[in-house]
Amino acid sequence: MTTPADLHDVRDPERPGWLLTLERDELVPLLRSRPDADFALPVVACPGWTVRDTLAHCSSALIRVVEKRFEKGVFSPECNDRDIAERADWSTARVVDELERGMTEAGPVIARSDGRLDAVALGEWVHAGDVRVAFGEPGAYAGRGLPEALALLGTITRARGHLPLHADLDDLDEPLKLGGASGERPPGRFIGDGPTLLRLYAGRPLDGAAGAAGAAGAPAYELAGVEAAELNIFGD
Repeated sequence: MTTPADLHDVRDPERPGWLLTLERDELVPLLRSRPDADFALPVVACPGWTVRDTLAHCSSALIRVVEKRFEKGVFSPECNDRDIAERADWSTARVVDELERGMTEAGPVIARSDGRLDAVALGEWVHAGDVRVAFGEPGAYAGRGLPEALALLGTITRARGHLPLHADLDDLDEPLKLGGASGERPPGRFIGDGPTLLRLYAGRPLDGAAGAAGAAGAPAYELAGVEAAELNIFGD
């Protein structure tokens, strides 16, 4: 896979919607193929939530974007819990239908925003990975959307002035620059694959990858000049 060297410098307003479309086309058929019992599986990355809870959160967040319902406290833990509770009596099929609608219709709304909603699209993609982990599916944080997710991560971290990091990724031909460039701190350095980088930025478990030896005895990734915990963009 390749990507332009400057993809992190300029916001592409269509990218969040394109990422949602790619994920919709892969995730929704997977969800519709699973038995109802699988939706009661716990999601490790979201303590206390089942797969169904996670999907209800995802669908409600996207519908809020579509309908532009951003009251005070939106997307807070309390708001998320209320949105999930409102869907407690829904069938699983109805939750999936709402998710499909949200992944289809939210993109144009995000494109017209000033960029502050871009993280919603990335968060949806990460949660899709969380669900795949719960299902035991391979490539939980990879797939066709990976290049777009990496590019969007670069855009978001740059817009937020996040700490600078240069990533040399197995998945891309060009280095990916993340975060701001204030000069107050030299850039950190990451060497590894895209899914691991995204797990770090999303605060997701690495399944033993953190500093651990791979199958051939080589480190799963290298991180210098920054602590893993500093990268999380979805933390408190």
